[in-house]
Amino acid sequence: MAYQYPSEVSLNYLPCRYGKSKLLFRGPKKDLQDDYIAFLGGTETYGKYVPVPFVELVSAGEEITTVNLGCVNAGTDVFLNDETVMDMCDRAAVTVLQMSGAQNMSNRFYAVHPRRNDRFLRASTLLKTIYREIDFTDFNFTRHLLSTLETASAEKFAMVRQELKDAWVARMRTMVQRIPGDVVLLWMSDHAPDDKDATNVISGDPLFVDREMIEEIRPLVKDIVEIVGTPAEIEQGYDLLAFSELEAAAAKEMLGPIVHARAAAEIQAALRAIKR
Repeated sequence: MAYQYPSEVSLNYLPCRYGKSKLLFRGPKKDLQDDYIAFLGGTETYGKYVPVPFVELVSAGEEITTVNLGCVNAGTDVFLNDETVMDMCDRAAVTVLQMSGAQNMSNRFYAVHPRRNDRFLRASTLLKTIYREIDFTDFNFTRHLLSTLETASAEKFAMVRQELKDAWVARMRTMVQRIPGDVVLLWMSDHAPDDKDATNVISGDPLFVDREMIEEIRPLVKDIVEIVGTPAEIEQGYDLLAFSELEAAAAKEMLGPIVHARAAAEIQAALRAIKR
């Protein structure tokens, strides 16, 4: 069921914490005594501006507790560095892991904040050597950094992009192998992982992740669900988002409730297949 929300309405995400984690997750807080499915991911998993995100829709359809462990702008680092989150995944019946972009994780060229992974902390000596002309004190966010590096030298940036892609595969492999139970990977985007024009530019999510990278992880997971929102679905969903006037530009970047509903249906199908 869809609801029309006026643009001046903002959501109450009922922020909550689990265990000793310092991360704030979208509530309401769930009872973890019975079987549950853990959902890890970034902004779409969190369900920013979405009144009923796909995580809750899966719960309603499968009659099982779903725990939303999504974090806005999260990379894999925020979860790997959080013992509470990893312990929750250990105890989950299934873990659904949304694929995040390659930019929001520490790598050979730069370090990101351990909890707010979109925040750039510092450049490595290697990156400073390659880009001697750049003053890295000017950057606070990873996308701003990458855009500036690409503009400065497309040739040099090719090395940075490849490092991020390699780091993503290695970090995802580590993440999946640390979870003892079944893992389902989730691709949610406005483009397919086969679209080379979209996966090689600094735009959209998950940044720089392509089919070849995903296939390296496939043998380690139970299933992969791919959701590509169409322009029509995203446009229709925009009218169903809940946001204030000041949040309108950010809301335009979201996939929206129509895509979330389709993601929930596909995830439910994957979960039923696992139960067989």
